[in-house]
Amino acid sequence: MSVVSISPDSPDAVILARAAQLLRAGQLVAFPTETVYGLGASALDPGAVARIYEAKGRPAYNPLIVHVPDAAAARKLVSIWPEAATRL
Repeated sequence: MSVVSISPDSPDAVILARAAQLLRAGQLVAFPTETVYGLGASALDPGAVARIYEAKGRPAYNPLIVHVPDAAAARKLVSIWPEAATRL
């Protein structure tokens, strides 16, 4: 594990690329949010998702949030897209 600081005003592209590389390799990346630290992983990698549950001691029935850029990306991740999701 390594800890790297990054400027929110001028993020270092090399550090961001390294974080992306770690995520693609199934590793976890911690990052600050407006209130707490987040723990990120690729939602498409079952092993990485399992590592988040393990690292946080989170029960398997407690769902994780998946961030996507738009509705089209969200639709690719689900088998059913309810009308309510379209309205939202």
